[in-house]
Amino acid sequence: MIIDGERIPVGHRRVHTVVNPATGAALGALPLADAADLDRALAAAQRGFREWRDAAPAQRAAVLAGAARLLRERQEQIARIATLEEGKTLAEARIEVMMNVTLFEFYAGECQRLYGRQLVRPTGMRSTVMCEPVGPVAAFAPWNFPIGNPGRKLGAPIAAGCSVILKAAEEAPASALAVLQTLLDAGLPKEVGQAVFGVPDEVSRHLLGSPIIRKLSFTGSTVVGKHLMKLAAEDCKRTTMELGGHGPVLVFDDVDVDQVLHAMVASKHRNAGQVCVSPTRFIVQEGVYARFLSGFAERAAKLRVGNGLEEGVQMGPMANARRPEAMERLIGGAVSAGARLHTGARRLGEAGYFYAPTVLSEVPPGTRIMNEEPFGPVALINPFRTEAEMIAEANRLPYGLAAYCWTRDAARQRRVAREVESGMLCINTTALGGSDAPFGGVKWSGHGSENGPEGLMSCMVVKAVHEG
Repeated sequence: MIIDGERIPVGHRRVHTVVNPATGAALGALPLADAADLDRALAAAQRGFREWRDAAPAQRAAVLAGAARLLRERQEQIARIATLEEGKTLAEARIEVMMNVTLFEFYAGECQRLYGRQLVRPTGMRSTVMCEPVGPVAAFAPWNFPIGNPGRKLGAPIAAGCSVILKAAEEAPASALAVLQTLLDAGLPKEVGQAVFGVPDEVSRHLLGSPIIRKLSFTGSTVVGKHLMKLAAEDCKRTTMELGGHGPVLVFDDVDVDQVLHAMVASKHRNAGQVCVSPTRFIVQEGVYARFLSGFAERAAKLRVGNGLEEGVQMGPMANARRPEAMERLIGGAVSAGARLHTGARRLGEAGYFYAPTVLSEVPPGTRIMNEEPFGPVALINPFRTEAEMIAEANRLPYGLAAYCWTRDAARQRRVAREVESGMLCINTTALGGSDAPFGGVKWSGHGSENGPEGLMSCMVVKAVHEG
């Protein structure tokens, strides 16, 4: 933990054991916050907000740009920490560091573009609209992107002039602390950026129960998100919620099947499928269904699974012991209900949390895996006849985070873009998002955006001032 600039030792506090998911071995003991720690963090955040809201835009920009430079310099060290804690391949972790670099650089520029506007009024009157920082932010980040998620949670509030208390995942604390440390080393006042860890429900209730906190930013499951929104509603706090997904992939019969497979097999197994925007339900038109299914299963079976630090590994372990257990329940239930298994559906190795890439087809729509986010290396591939049926299946669930579409038909691309209910849509690509693009969902996948100008504005409140 980093509270008011101090790294908190274990002492007599409760601890969480951080585990390497590739080996199951302990990496260290993480001290957990108690109520006194959280009160100290809240008091510091209140002081930090009073200071940082008045900081010049150039000062905020200098901190963010400086942190971006330090992230570049420390890329290999931070990436290695993330692979040890979360399991993803070292190549993926390096990319994740660079995601933060580009985001901090983007927000450094946005610090100079927090515009208001002056309204047209009769002579002798003036009406202006201005944006002000919302206040101290409580930001909750999950374990699946242990570098990128903390970067998103810290970057926007700091650019806006807010203080922030980051509660990152206990499974990957050193990654989050490394990101925060770059900001502190770049000159961020110690009261403005802090990080706490603890029993999740205790921390969330304590922080969100305080009137000091004026905004909640959360990335995680829909179930937990709904719970936190209820807590935030008690004090009418602003919220940005990036929740679960169940990514539909529409594959029409006019595509180059090999091109689609090349993109989607890699995308499906990024971070062992533990990605909120992971492609999951493959909605394939009948004309290419057989080729797509056989090609996907063949490629998935050949993926090299192993320790993410090893050269040539294409997929690392799952992040914790809960994930293989969840895969067994969901996949086993689908197969029992009649789904066809083509590859995978088994644990790998004697140590760690490895699970084989799995391909299921003809999965009954009523199975849990077709209705709950699996968050793992499993592809669900079903055939459909018409465009209307495919769009209906894409929209069937209450989730609407990311969706994918593959077709050469320009008119169909526009129809899909209009009809599919999602916060983000990729057409003939998997390049979803960017530092300048809003990232967020609709329906049960949440509300509000991170990244882009929209992410920064989510940390601002609007004030209208009328003068006579």
